[in-house]
Amino acid sequence: MARPEPEPPRMVTPEAVALDFRTANVGSRLPAYALDMLIVVAVLVAVVLMVLLSGTTLPRTLAITFAVILIPAWYLGYFIAFETLWRGRTLGKATFGLRVVTREGGPIRFRHAAVRALVGLVDFSFSGGFLAVAFIVMTRDNQRLGDIVAGTLVLRERSALGPPAPVSFPVPLGLESYTATLDVSGLTSEEYQALRSFLVRAKGLRPDPRAALARQLANPLAARLRPPPPAGVQPETYLACVAAAAQRRQRLAATVTRGQPRPEPSFPQPPLSQPHPPAPIPAGPAPAPVPAPAPAPAQQASAETAEEPDGQFRPPD
Repeated sequence: MARPEPEPPRMVTPEAVALDFRTANVGSRLPAYALDMLIVVAVLVAVVLMVLLSGTTLPRTLAITFAVILIPAWYLGYFIAFETLWRGRTLGKATFGLRVVTREGGPIRFRHAAVRALVGLVDFSFSGGFLAVAFIVMTRDNQRLGDIVAGTLVLRERSALGPPAPVSFPVPLGLESYTATLDVSGLTSEEYQALRSFLVRAKGLRPDPRAALARQLANPLAARLRPPPPAGVQPETYLACVAAAAQRRQRLAATVTRGQPRPEPSFPQPPLSQPHPPAPIPAGPAPAPVPAPAPAPAQQASAETAEEPDGQFRPPD
């Protein structure tokens, strides 16, 4: 009987949305660790050379004590400080495009980095790296013993391979007039980066997480930005309108900053109606106003049913 293929690794965000991701294997983690160790050893050698060149002589017992204390402290301090302050990266990990995160996908903290560094003495130093390689190869998520104890994962991220390429978001077809009137002055940089990241990676997501993330990002924006999205517009399409309007606003601001005159919007504007002279008021008593007919019960019920809060997307039934 054939064994079922293992599912790809997944993480669940605090919003209960499952995302796919790629963990780093031995081929990328060992070179990153080797580069970090090269930096650690280089700093230690430089310190020893400075002490020898300065002519300072220390008693043998004191020199051994310093070596026993300072070498492990520098080794642990390098990994703990970098991974805590640089959001899960060291110089070696950043070079090879790796990052350490928690099992939930969040940034690691001091306790995660400390546990990983302390157990790393067993993974690499005491066993010569055999335990680290064995655990990474045998575990489903490519975790060494330190990752299992600390509850962390080492992921591959493309952003570390080079600067992100500029992305231009076109206006969705048929929504040019709406995008031209969309006011995105209340859009924060964090919100723009979030929707930009989603739109860039949307094609690589599965349909259910893609739709859930689109609604999660679009609902607060549609409730705050004006005018609200037209009826029938999907959340992802609305996010594309917001991104296009934000990029257009940034281009206009950059043009004004350089001292050039602000160009007119490229979207067609409706023609202005010509004013007409007021009609003459006839003599005599004014006619009584004709009351408007009351709406039919069926039409009134359908109108009440069609009313929804401005800018709110409803998940499909």
